[in-house]
Amino acid sequence: MRKSVKVGNVVIGGGSPVSIQSMTNVDSRDEKALLRQIRQLQDAGCEIVRIAIPDMEAAETLARVKPQVTVPLVADIHFDYRLAIAAIEAGADKIRINPGNIGSDERVQAVVDAAKAKNIPIRIGVNSGSLEKDIVEKNGGVTAEGLAESALRNVKRIEDMGYDNLVVSLKSSDVKMNYAAHKLVAEQTDHPIHIGITEAGTLARGKVKSAVGIGALLLDGIGDTMRVSLTADPVEEVYFAKEILESMGLRQPKVNLVSCPTCGRTKVDLQHLAEEVDRRLADADVPAGLKVAVMGCVVNGPGEAKEADFGVAGGDGKGVIFAKGEILKTVKEEEIVDELIKIIEGNK
Repeated sequence: MRKSVKVGNVVIGGGSPVSIQSMTNVDSRDEKALLRQIRQLQDAGCEIVRIAIPDMEAAETLARVKPQVTVPLVADIHFDYRLAIAAIEAGADKIRINPGNIGSDERVQAVVDAAKAKNIPIRIGVNSGSLEKDIVEKNGGVTAEGLAESALRNVKRIEDMGYDNLVVSLKSSDVKMNYAAHKLVAEQTDHPIHIGITEAGTLARGKVKSAVGIGALLLDGIGDTMRVSLTADPVEEVYFAKEILESMGLRQPKVNLVSCPTCGRTKVDLQHLAEEVDRRLADADVPAGLKVAVMGCVVNGPGEAKEADFGVAGGDGKGVIFAKGEILKTVKEEEIVDELIKIIEGNK
C-alpha cells in the first residue's frame, strides 16, 4: 500500500478513494473570477483545485481566496522558487513543482524547508515536454523510461533534502508511453501517484484519450488522485472524471443506466427513450446506485438486463416494463417513460 498524504481535508494514497482534481483557467490575479470558478468546480464534485501562480500578485490573491473556500488548493509553480515560498505562506494546501526547472539545490531546498515548516505535501510533476536534456539524450528522445527516470530522480532529490511528504506525477500526451512510464514508477516508489493524460485535447478527443489512459492505469491499481485534462471548461473535467470512476466501480453513481446499441429487431425509438429516461432519472428521487435498463426488444431485454432493478424492453410500438428480470406490465410506447419513472419512484 502506498503512503498517505493529506492535502487539506483530503487524503491521497494509503488506500483512500481516488480523488478528483482540476485546475482553474481564469486569471489567478482576478479574485472574483477565481472564487467563482473554484466554487463551480467544488459544486461539480472537484475535491482538490489547482491554481497557477505565475507572479507575486497571484500569490497575494491566493492568500485572500484561501479563507473563503473549503476545498483544498494547490499552487502550481514553475521556474521561480520565491513564488513557491510565497504560495506556501499564502496558505496553499500543496504545491506542485518540477524541481528541474526551479534551479539550484539551494533554491529547491528553500522550497522544501518552507513546505516542511507548514507540513504540506509537494507534488513532483514531470512531463514529456520538459524532460532533462541528459535524459533525453541518453534515451534518444522522449521515452517512458526517461519519464520514469526523471520522476524518480526528482523524488530522490527531495528525499535527500530530508522530506518525503510527496506526491508523484508524470504525464505524457502519448497514452501508451504514459501507461508504460507509470508502470515503471509504480514498481519503484511507494509515494502516492497523481495520474492523467496531459494535453489530451478537445472535449471529444480528450475524453477518449483520458478514458483509455486513466482507465488502464486504474485497472492496474495505479493512481491515487487524478485529473482529466481537457481543452474545455474545467467543470467538464470533473464531470468526466466522475464518469470514469463510476464506470469502473470506484464510485457509486446515483443511477447506473444501461441500454443496448439497438439492432434490426428494434421497433421503438430507443435512442429517444434512453435519453429521456436518463434525463428524468437525473432529477428523480431514487436511491443511490439504482440500476435501470433500457433495452431494444423483448427477445433478450429482460434476460440480458436481469440484474437491473428496473427496466423496459421495447416491442412493436410498446414496451415491457420489468424489475429484476420479472415482467410487471406492458404499456404503449408514448407511455413508457412516464410509467417507468412512476414505478421506480413508487418503489423507493
